[in-house]
Amino acid sequence: MEFVQYLVNILSLGGIYALLALGLAIVFSIVGLINFAHGELMTIAGYLIVLSLSFGLPLPVVLLVACLGAALSAVLMDRIAFRPMRSASVTTLMITSFGVSTICKVLFQNGVSARGRAVALPEWMSGTLTFGGFQIGMVPLTSIVLTALALIGLDIFLRKTTLGVAMRAASEDFIMVSLLGLRANTVIATSFAISGLLAGIAAVLWISQRGSVDPLMGFTPVLKAFIAAIIGGLGSLRGAVLGGFVLGALEVGSEPFLTTGTAPYRDAIVLLAVVLLLLVKPDGLLPAVRGVRS
Repeated sequence: MEFVQYLVNILSLGGIYALLALGLAIVFSIVGLINFAHGELMTIAGYLIVLSLSFGLPLPVVLLVACLGAALSAVLMDRIAFRPMRSASVTTLMITSFGVSTICKVLFQNGVSARGRAVALPEWMSGTLTFGGFQIGMVPLTSIVLTALALIGLDIFLRKTTLGVAMRAASEDFIMVSLLGLRANTVIATSFAISGLLAGIAAVLWISQRGSVDPLMGFTPVLKAFIAAIIGGLGSLRGAVLGGFVLGALEVGSEPFLTTGTAPYRDAIVLLAVVLLLLVKPDGLLPAVRGVRS
């Protein structure tokens, strides 16, 4: 039973990292941009949840507003900040993403609140379900189910739709896709929209576990998602998902071996394990196919 509990925790936490890492990987594979403002999309979704609940909207509508709001915000980020810099160097794009991230944090702290805001979750989310003598909380169960549905839905989109196939092709050779007549701006805007949608879903899952929203909410999970993307192979979509679950497994799996004295160093220990892993697999577990831009 203890193993099952660890497995549930790994899937719950790793799923959040996987969704965020996948969002980062989709944008990086097409544009070559590591979007450090990705965490602010989570925060935007979080505040939209607080606002929607204050109006008394039903939970499904609240979740829809949060996810669509994050997706729209990602598209606006691209249109306002990144599209004018598209021909710039990777370093310039990275600095731009840092600038967007900082501006968003300042706006959150001064325009909304520098303090955290509690989120009143529905009562049913505090309950548990029993399966053959094993109890699982509604929060981790919801996290696992939503993660699975999001990953399956995205896989179907990338494989079965024209735009999805174009995005997969663009991740391997962006210039060739442009020469074939597909509009580059449409492909890129779609990649940002999907990354924002995944960030919105991840925000819902993250908030359901911590129960509050604050201006810096997205920093830690997105930093770890970036590490997860590197573990899987930066730019690899399947690698990002695998890296998220591997990082979740490292964090959850290390807990039984930590003592009172070593517990504060958990993240450092996990990062040491990541470094050792990358020494063996420097390109990640599932390296991206390298085209002209990937």
